[in-house]
Amino acid sequence: MKLLLDAMCGGLRAYLRLCGHDTAYTLDRGVEGDDAIAALAREEDRTVVTRDRDLAAAADGILLRERDPVDQLRELAAAGVDLTPTDEPERCGRCNGPLDRVPDDEPTPEYAPDPSDTPVWQCPDCDQCFWKGSHHERMVETLASVRA
Repeated sequence: MKLLLDAMCGGLRAYLRLCGHDTAYTLDRGVEGDDAIAALAREEDRTVVTRDRDLAAAADGILLRERDPVDQLRELAAAGVDLTPTDEPERCGRCNGPLDRVPDDEPTPEYAPDPSDTPVWQCPDCDQCFWKGSHHERMVETLASVRA
């Protein structure tokens, strides 16, 4: 699913990307006005996710009422958005770029584990590395609780 989150829903980015959704964030794009957000959504064939009633109506988007990201995830699940994490990370949690698996024999930045010990994925757009560590597990648990 291709989504466009407005400024009020930015806390959902990493969760939705963990589920493989191509999730753009308006503030990362420098887009703030309702007309500009609706135009970008049409141009990129994205579904707008917002707490703004007028924007949701104008863009035929998903209107969220809650402020807390976990409650917002529940609303998205109720709206039919699949919140099942992908088996292997596909989207960068930081910039939304596609991830590549780091070969076992390639070095990783100091903060990342050795890929021969733990599978590591890297974003070619921003160079951020990802692996299934404790943060990943907490996010997966949160998504499981929302889907329950």
